[in-house]
Amino acid sequence: MRDDGVPCPNPVAGARGLNLCDRHLLEAYSLVAEDVGVSDVLPTPCVACGSRLGVAYPSGWLCGVCEWRLGDLPDGTDRQPRVDVVYYVRFRNTVKIGTSANPRARLAQLHFDELLAFERGTRQREHRRHLQFASHRIPGSEWFTLHDSLDAHIRELQAGVDDPWAQYSLWVSQAIALTE
Repeated sequence: MRDDGVPCPNPVAGARGLNLCDRHLLEAYSLVAEDVGVSDVLPTPCVACGSRLGVAYPSGWLCGVCEWRLGDLPDGTDRQPRVDVVYYVRFRNTVKIGTSANPRARLAQLHFDELLAFERGTRQREHRRHLQFASHRIPGSEWFTLHDSLDAHIRELQAGVDDPWAQYSLWVSQAIALTE
Protein backbone atom coordinates (compact mmCIF):
# COMPACT_ATOMS: atom_id res chain seq x y z
CA MET A 1 0.00 0.00 0.00
CA ARG A 2 1.32 3.41 -0.90
CA ASP A 3 1.23 6.37 1.52
CA ASP A 4 -1.92 7.67 -0.21
CA GLY A 5 -3.80 4.38 0.46
CA VAL A 6 -3.62 3.16 -3.13
CA PRO A 7 -2.31 -0.40 -3.54
CA CYS A 8 1.27 -0.62 -4.79
CA PRO A 9 1.30 -1.51 -8.51
CA ASN A 10 4.75 -3.17 -8.36
CA PRO A 11 4.98 -6.96 -8.54
CA VAL A 12 5.29 -8.88 -5.28
CA ALA A 13 8.79 -10.16 -4.54
CA GLY A 14 8.82 -13.87 -5.28
CA ALA A 15 8.90 -16.66 -2.69
CA ARG A 16 9.45 -14.45 0.35
CA GLY A 17 6.19 -15.18 2.14
CA LEU A 18 5.30 -11.49 2.37
CA ASN A 19 2.94 -9.63 0.08
CA LEU A 20 5.45 -6.82 -0.60
CA CYS A 21 7.29 -5.58 -3.64
CA ASP A 22 11.10 -5.23 -3.45
CA ARG A 23 10.92 -1.51 -2.61
CA HIS A 24 8.41 -1.97 0.22
CA LEU A 25 10.24 -5.05 1.50
CA LEU A 26 13.44 -2.97 1.81
CA GLU A 27 11.52 -0.18 3.55
CA ALA A 28 10.09 -2.69 6.05
CA TYR A 29 13.56 -4.16 6.59
CA SER A 30 15.00 -0.69 7.24
CA LEU A 31 12.33 0.01 9.85
CA VAL A 32 13.10 -3.25 11.65
CA ALA A 33 16.87 -2.70 11.39
CA GLU A 34 16.50 0.70 13.07
CA ASP A 35 15.13 -1.05 16.15
CA VAL A 36 17.21 -4.23 16.33
CA GLY A 37 20.37 -3.30 14.41
CA VAL A 38 22.22 -5.36 11.84
CA SER A 39 25.11 -7.66 12.81
CA ASP A 40 28.18 -7.21 10.65
CA VAL A 41 31.95 -6.84 10.78
CA LEU A 42 33.00 -3.60 12.49
CA PRO A 43 34.86 -1.14 10.24
CA THR A 44 37.69 -1.19 12.84
CA PRO A 45 38.29 -3.38 15.90
CA CYS A 46 36.60 -2.33 19.13
CA VAL A 47 38.98 -0.19 21.22
CA ALA A 48 37.61 -1.66 24.44
CA CYS A 49 37.82 -5.41 23.73
CA GLY A 50 39.34 -5.86 20.26
CA SER A 51 36.32 -7.67 18.78
CA ARG A 52 35.52 -7.32 15.08
CA LEU A 53 31.84 -8.26 15.50
CA GLY A 54 29.48 -5.30 15.56
CA VAL A 55 25.88 -4.18 15.29
CA ALA A 56 25.04 -1.29 12.96
CA TYR A 57 22.26 1.12 13.90
CA PRO A 58 21.25 4.31 12.08
CA SER A 59 22.89 6.23 14.94
CA GLY A 60 26.19 4.32 14.65
CA TRP A 61 27.98 1.08 15.46
CA LEU A 62 28.16 -0.84 18.75
CA CYS A 63 30.58 -3.64 19.51
CA GLY A 64 28.74 -6.96 19.34
CA VAL A 65 30.68 -8.31 22.34
CA CYS A 66 30.94 -5.51 24.90
CA GLU A 67 28.50 -2.96 23.38
CA TRP A 68 31.11 -0.18 23.33
CA ARG A 69 30.20 2.56 20.81
CA LEU A 70 32.58 2.51 17.83
CA GLY A 71 34.73 5.61 17.79
CA ASP A 72 34.29 6.42 21.47
CA LEU A 73 37.55 6.38 23.35
CA PRO A 74 37.51 5.39 26.99
CA ASP A 75 38.48 8.23 29.32
CA GLY A 76 42.13 7.90 30.22
CA THR A 77 42.84 5.59 27.29
CA ASP A 78 46.49 5.73 28.24
CA ARG A 79 45.64 3.71 31.35
CA GLN A 80 43.74 0.42 31.21
CA PRO A 81 41.75 -0.59 34.27
CA ARG A 82 43.38 -3.17 36.49
CA VAL A 83 42.02 -6.67 35.91
CA ASP A 84 43.83 -9.23 38.05
CA VAL A 85 43.75 -12.84 36.90
CA VAL A 86 44.99 -16.17 38.10
CA TYR A 87 46.48 -17.95 35.11
CA TYR A 88 47.00 -21.65 34.47
CA VAL A 89 49.68 -22.65 31.96
CA ARG A 90 50.85 -26.14 31.06
CA PHE A 91 54.39 -27.27 30.35
CA ARG A 92 54.52 -30.99 29.60
CA ASN A 93 52.78 -32.67 32.56
CA THR A 94 53.04 -29.71 34.94
CA VAL A 95 50.81 -26.68 35.47
CA LYS A 96 51.87 -23.28 36.76
CA ILE A 97 49.33 -21.34 38.79
CA GLY A 98 50.26 -17.67 38.95
CA THR A 99 48.66 -14.25 39.04
CA SER A 100 49.10 -11.04 37.12
CA ALA A 101 47.43 -7.72 36.41
CA ASN A 102 49.21 -7.77 33.03
CA PRO A 103 49.00 -11.36 31.79
CA ARG A 104 50.30 -10.65 28.27
CA ALA A 105 53.56 -9.30 29.64
CA ARG A 106 53.82 -11.95 32.36
CA LEU A 107 53.15 -14.90 30.08
CA ALA A 108 55.66 -13.56 27.55
CA GLN A 109 58.30 -14.16 30.23
CA LEU A 110 57.38 -17.82 30.75
CA HIS A 111 58.18 -20.94 28.78
CA PHE A 112 55.06 -23.10 28.47
CA ASP A 113 53.20 -25.28 26.00
CA GLU A 114 49.64 -24.03 26.46
CA LEU A 115 47.59 -21.37 28.20
CA LEU A 116 44.87 -23.43 29.84
CA ALA A 117 42.64 -20.86 31.55
CA PHE A 118 42.23 -17.56 33.34
CA GLU A 119 40.31 -16.99 36.54
CA ARG A 120 39.43 -13.55 37.90
CA GLY A 121 41.32 -13.02 41.11
CA THR A 122 44.25 -11.54 42.99
CA ARG A 123 47.15 -13.07 44.89
CA GLN A 124 44.70 -14.16 47.58
CA ARG A 125 42.87 -16.42 45.13
CA GLU A 126 46.19 -17.66 43.76
CA HIS A 127 47.28 -18.50 47.32
CA ARG A 128 44.02 -20.39 47.91
CA ARG A 129 44.62 -22.41 44.73
CA HIS A 130 48.18 -23.19 45.87
CA LEU A 131 46.76 -24.48 49.17
CA GLN A 132 43.98 -26.38 47.40
CA PHE A 133 46.46 -28.31 45.23
CA ALA A 134 49.42 -28.27 47.69
CA SER A 135 49.85 -32.04 47.75
CA HIS A 136 50.88 -31.92 44.08
CA ARG A 137 53.08 -28.83 44.27
CA ILE A 138 56.66 -29.08 43.06
CA PRO A 139 58.68 -27.86 46.07
CA GLY A 140 59.92 -24.28 45.90
CA SER A 141 57.85 -23.33 42.87
CA GLU A 142 54.42 -22.35 41.60
CA TRP A 143 54.34 -25.47 39.42
CA PHE A 144 52.14 -28.47 40.12
CA THR A 145 52.08 -31.95 38.67
CA LEU A 146 48.95 -32.44 36.62
CA HIS A 147 46.44 -34.61 38.49
CA ASP A 148 42.71 -35.34 38.44
CA SER A 149 41.51 -32.62 40.84
CA LEU A 150 43.59 -29.88 39.18
CA ASP A 151 42.48 -31.08 35.75
CA ALA A 152 38.83 -30.99 36.88
CA HIS A 153 39.26 -27.45 38.21
CA ILE A 154 40.82 -26.29 34.93
CA ARG A 155 38.03 -27.94 32.91
CA GLU A 156 35.50 -26.08 35.08
CA LEU A 157 37.25 -22.78 34.27
CA GLN A 158 37.33 -23.68 30.57
CA ALA A 159 33.60 -24.51 30.38
CA GLY A 160 32.00 -22.25 27.78
CA VAL A 161 35.28 -20.46 27.02
CA ASP A 162 36.75 -20.99 23.55
CA ASP A 163 39.68 -18.61 24.01
CA PRO A 164 41.07 -17.44 27.37
CA TRP A 165 42.37 -14.24 25.73
CA ALA A 166 38.89 -13.36 24.45
CA GLN A 167 37.57 -13.92 27.96
CA TYR A 168 40.26 -11.63 29.38
CA SER A 169 39.48 -8.95 26.76
CA LEU A 170 35.82 -9.10 27.77
CA TRP A 171 36.75 -8.61 31.44
CA VAL A 172 38.88 -5.59 30.50
CA SER A 173 36.10 -4.07 28.40
CA GLN A 174 33.62 -4.61 31.24
CA ALA A 175 36.01 -2.90 33.64
CA ILE A 176 36.36 0.04 31.24
CA ALA A 177 32.58 0.32 30.96
CA LEU A 178 32.22 0.33 34.75
CA THR A 179 34.69 3.20 35.08
CA GLU A 180 32.87 5.37 32.53
